[in-house]
Amino acid sequence: MMGIRLPFMVHAKQTFKSHVNVPKGHVAVYVGELQKKRFVVPISYLNHPLFLDLLNRAEEEFGFNHPMGGLTIPCKEDAFINLTSQLRAL
Repeated sequence: MMGIRLPFMVHAKQTFKSHVNVPKGHVAVYVGELQKKRFVVPISYLNHPLFLDLLNRAEEEFGFNHPMGGLTIPCKEDAFINLTSQLRAL
């Protein structure tokens, strides 16, 4: 599978070293239901109400024990991409 590079988000091959390939001002998150994919998003997204809703769902499902070793978001990949596209458009 080939990675997709977009200016607002970087889709990278899954790795357990969450600090690898994360530019300053960004954070890596793992998204998906069965198979998790790693995305790198701007930290500014963390303050947006739509993204905060996802973070609250992650807290409810995983607490502070994230199975991927990084922030895991319980969300379908398509829904996450749609949400980040909306945030980028603001």
